[in-house]
Amino acid sequence: MKTPTKALALSVLVAMSAAGCSASQNQANNSKPESVTELAPVVVKSGFNTKGGNLNVLMSSDFQTLDPGNSNYVQTANVGQLYYRTLTMAKETAGQPPTVVPDLATDTGKVSDDGTSWTFTLKEGVKFEDGTPITSADIKYGVERTFAQDVFTQAPQELNAALDAGGYKGPYKDPAAVLKAVETPDERTIVFHLKKPFAEFPALASRSNTAPVPAGKDTKLDYTNHPVSSGPYMVESYNRGKSLKLVRNPHWDPATDPNRSALPDTFSFSLSTSQATISQQLLADSDPNAITLDSNGALQTSDSAKLADAKVKDRVASGLLGCNDVLSLNTEKIKDPDVRKAIALALDRQSILVQYGGRRFGELTQSPLNDKMRGYVETPLDLDPAGKPKLEEAKKLLEGKDYPKTLTYGYANNRDAFKNTGTVVQQNLKALGIDVELVAIPAPNYYSIMASDQLPDLGRSGWCGGADPASVRTSADPLLGPNNDGTSYGFSNTSRYFDPVVSKTMYELRNTDGTSEELGKKWSEAFGAALKTYPIIPLIRTHTNSVVGSNVRNAQVGYFFGGIDLSIVGVEH
Repeated sequence: MKTPTKALALSVLVAMSAAGCSASQNQANNSKPESVTELAPVVVKSGFNTKGGNLNVLMSSDFQTLDPGNSNYVQTANVGQLYYRTLTMAKETAGQPPTVVPDLATDTGKVSDDGTSWTFTLKEGVKFEDGTPITSADIKYGVERTFAQDVFTQAPQELNAALDAGGYKGPYKDPAAVLKAVETPDERTIVFHLKKPFAEFPALASRSNTAPVPAGKDTKLDYTNHPVSSGPYMVESYNRGKSLKLVRNPHWDPATDPNRSALPDTFSFSLSTSQATISQQLLADSDPNAITLDSNGALQTSDSAKLADAKVKDRVASGLLGCNDVLSLNTEKIKDPDVRKAIALALDRQSILVQYGGRRFGELTQSPLNDKMRGYVETPLDLDPAGKPKLEEAKKLLEGKDYPKTLTYGYANNRDAFKNTGTVVQQNLKALGIDVELVAIPAPNYYSIMASDQLPDLGRSGWCGGADPASVRTSADPLLGPNNDGTSYGFSNTSRYFDPVVSKTMYELRNTDGTSEELGKKWSEAFGAALKTYPIIPLIRTHTNSVVGSNVRNAQVGYFFGGIDLSIVGVEH
């Protein structure tokens, strides 16, 4: 899933023992381990269960969308927990991959003997915000509209790619068309028919595709203004780019929802506060009821040392994320793999890490995949693991080559680290005779620009592995895989990488039988073949620190969400 932002085998992931986390709660971590992946997660003031109060969420920009059918972003998935539910859910534990648990469904699904069908039964008593019962038809319609990629350009496609959908294009162009891959034999039963067995399908059912949408309330792109709630909160007011207020949904029944504690009475979002201001307000505790969902807690590079201050350290939630940042290279502009490799070798990735705030905020990585994934196979790259540039090797690769002498670097304008990364890229590529122009992109529009004809030549992308971060496929396929029919690049593939051989292999792997380990190995090998042509340059595996107000309780950083988990947070009042 993209990070602004994130973005999925066993049918249920087994979380690591929580005992390893409890000892670290409310304690500053003063050790200096070799890797940020060894830092213990910190949960601020856990064990709180008092309902009431208002939580203020300070953000530097609006959400890309609130529509679950048009969302591939971890921020929307995080706030979405409050106003929509899905068949299954990625339940977070600080510092650990999430566990897939039932949400609207009674369990995580029942698979047919041949592995190609999954059946879910809805819980009794689940309702929309107007008291209307949620039915299997509402779930199916929520899935159907995500096939309309001409309308919803950022609709998640991993679930859709697994379905035996037969070229279905959504409910708008041809209302008479039927999505036969999803059946609703009665109001509480929904059946998904897959092209091939997919052991990780319960994790796909946690994606926002399965959020119920009443067909009569579907306003297409305007649905983002007031998505109909199936969760504990609903939209009271939404002033785009300025503010959002969520209040309790009177028809949400906590007896059907053990995953969300829904403690605050209201959530008030400020959507236009600069990150520097957010950081200063949180550090100073000027609003004891405040948190932020911004990347890395909106902390500026210069703020890192303040995290150890006596008045701050007990208010810092932290944890390792399943998220990686990469530099995407527009392969339609930078076509020669040797030129792309030269750019990669010229980068001072250690300096880029400094722009992110240093080792406390992440570590350099050689791949968006990692050895915790099932079937992972390492792909050796010529990048220096310590991040130092190899300028002479880069220059040699460019000898005799015809390559662009001017490139654009696009960055989301809500975080200094993104702009400063561009400055590092600009300086590094100047040594290759390439001028880089920095182009600021409004943060709410960043990924829609990356998916449009205005795509910059270079741009940072973030990806979180989703509800099953131990799956190679659910990171490899979105990052560099083809579209649903295998004819071009996939919609999350911001480098627009497409190779007739490698992309075909990935497309065929979607329809290949095997265990998670066997398929993980094959996906690793295909992804590695693509990675060696440098359509993306691996940068940083993220570790987040997020300062919260002194009244905030149960503040944990979600491994998948990359920010404070809104489903359990509370506020003293």
